[in-house]
Amino acid sequence: MEKSSNKVGAYAVQCEKCSKWRLIPSKEEYEAIRQNLIEDPWFCHKKPNISCDDPCDIEYDNSRVWALDKPNLPKTPAGAQRLLSMRSDYSKMDVYYNMPNGKKLRSTVEVERFFEVYPEFKSTMSPADFSFTSPKIPEEMIPEGIEVKSSSVKRIRQ
Repeated sequence: MEKSSNKVGAYAVQCEKCSKWRLIPSKEEYEAIRQNLIEDPWFCHKKPNISCDDPCDIEYDNSRVWALDKPNLPKTPAGAQRLLSMRSDYSKMDVYYNMPNGKKLRSTVEVERFFEVYPEFKSTMSPADFSFTSPKIPEEMIPEGIEVKSSSVKRIRQ
């Protein structure tokens, strides 16, 4: 993620064997990898013409802000969009879904209400297909001088 943007700029996955980061060409492919990452770890050889002997695609450094997803989050249902937006204080990323009918969902309660009001979507998706788990922003990725707000403490990255 570029420091000048609050949106995701690239998707990458870390090789289970060599720990190198590899760029994934699309959000859809990234989500497919992420949804089964514990049961099906990712290795460099899964990317065409790449092995652990090749240099990494992208360096884990503070030239951009990294947001690290938890493994095994469900893949976004077809027709919906899972969107992330970084808060200006870098405290977290907000997760929301844009639905095929234009509705925006920001919580599991809103997902449940959505299916009550629009039962026709139950044939193609379910509440289990939605996760509002926010990616973790490692503290070392927060730019210097940014005041990070949290529920209990304010801290300034120096």
